[in-house]
Amino acid sequence: QVQLVESGGGLVQAGGSLRLSCVASGRTFSTYSMGWFRQAPGKERLFVAAINWNGGIPRYGDSVKGRFTISRDNAKNTVYLQMNSLKPEDTAVYYCAARPSQSILLRTTPESYDYWGQGTQVTVSS
Repeated sequence: QVQLVESGGGLVQAGGSLRLSCVASGRTFSTYSMGWFRQAPGKERLFVAAINWNGGIPRYGDSVKGRFTISRDNAKNTVYLQMNSLKPEDTAVYYCAARPSQSILLRTTPESYDYWGQGTQVTVSS
């Protein structure tokens, strides 16, 4: 069982930056692929970014490529999402997710992940 706790959300102006963090409980964090998803009101949960167990080549959703960066620190049981050049359309609740996997293949669908955090709100004003 893995518990995930996100932090770092908030209100920022368009063009600004935020860094989200997700801390995982347990000793097996380094064996999990990690992902970030987001969900705006009334919309489906969408893939943002994913990184595999050893921090290899990450994968990004098309709408955030070149602006967001996912990284992880296995010693701290933490995955990060650095968000730059934020836009109003980035406004959503951001969720951290984990799936036990040491594959190099990264999943982009919510149903592929087994564990979820409670989410953190990101609001970008125009």
